[in-house]
Amino acid sequence: MSADDPEPPSRPAVSRWLWTVGGWGALALGAAGVVLPVLPTTPFVLLAAYMFGKGSPRLRAWLLAHRIFGPLTRDWEERGAIPRRAKILAVSVMALTFVASIFMGFNWVILTIQAVALSGAGLYVVTRPDA
Repeated sequence: MSADDPEPPSRPAVSRWLWTVGGWGALALGAAGVVLPVLPTTPFVLLAAYMFGKGSPRLRAWLLAHRIFGPLTRDWEERGAIPRRAKILAVSVMALTFVASIFMGFNWVILTIQAVALSGAGLYVVTRPDA
C-alpha cells in the first residue's frame, strides 16, 4: 500500500458492535462447553475468534493470548490442528449419542442419518493434525 492509496473504509459502528456481541455469545457457549459434555467448546471458541476479528481486534488479540482458549485457537488457525484429548472426547460423545439414540428407540431412518452425519464429523475430527 503506497502513501497515495486511500485507507480502507472501516466497518460501521453498529456492524462492529454486532460482531463483538456475537463473539461474546459464541465465547460464552464455548466456555459452557468446558463443563457441559453435550456442548462443544472448540467450534464456539473458533467462531468467537472469527467474530472478534470482525468486530474488535483488541478482543481477538485477548482471545489469542488467553491461557486456555489461546493455544486452541492458534493451533487451529496455524495448522488446522485439534488436541488429541479434544478428538477423543468429541468422538466419544458422538458414539455415546448414537448408542443413546439406539436405546431410546429412534426410527431407523433417523439412526441412518445420524450414523452418516456422525461418521463424517468423526472422520473429519480424527484426520486433523494433533495439536
